[in-house]
Amino acid sequence: MRNYTPLDRVLMNVDVGVRTLFGKPIVTERPNPSESESEGELSRPERELAGRLMRVNHAGEVSAQGLYQGQSLTARLPKVREEMERAALEENDHLEWCERRAREVGSHVSYLNPLWYAGSVTIGAIAGAAGDRWSLGFVAETERQVVSHLEGHLQRLPEHDRKSRAILEQMKADESRHAGMAKRAGGTELPLPVRTLMQFTSKVMTQAAYWI
Repeated sequence: MRNYTPLDRVLMNVDVGVRTLFGKPIVTERPNPSESESEGELSRPERELAGRLMRVNHAGEVSAQGLYQGQSLTARLPKVREEMERAALEENDHLEWCERRAREVGSHVSYLNPLWYAGSVTIGAIAGAAGDRWSLGFVAETERQVVSHLEGHLQRLPEHDRKSRAILEQMKADESRHAGMAKRAGGTELPLPVRTLMQFTSKVMTQAAYWI
């Protein structure tokens, strides 16, 4: 087993950032859930809506990847760091799935992704430096908000867009599991002002990614 130095971790984070932003993330062994679904007949407005929603979800996963990477840099306990790294790897699955689906329906990923990633790494590192309990609490609250966000997208998607729905359903299950992991590992509930600020920031990002 190699003991990574702080510089090693910074360089690894740079590699993850490049892969995240340029579409070559390291994924897990899991198959894309949309592959088992047939393509429904989508009208042009439905394809445009699906593309925009998948772009928003992809931007959210870019941000999530940044948060996990930032937290892994400053997490104190090895077990916490390992769990965050596994969760980040599963977020890579989401990245790949969302980007592929967005392109399938004729859309693109957000041009603001570098901004989302850089800001999220910074926030994640600050959360990690505050202590593992707060860092894990931040993960739990982030994932809780993501689950709520995905539920809203599932309601907006056409029922016959089975490929997009399969991706979002799997993402929802994963995010819920990540939130549970963070709580079981000792995450503490964040103060209301912090949760409110997180919701506001998320709303700004989703609105911008929907159009850009």
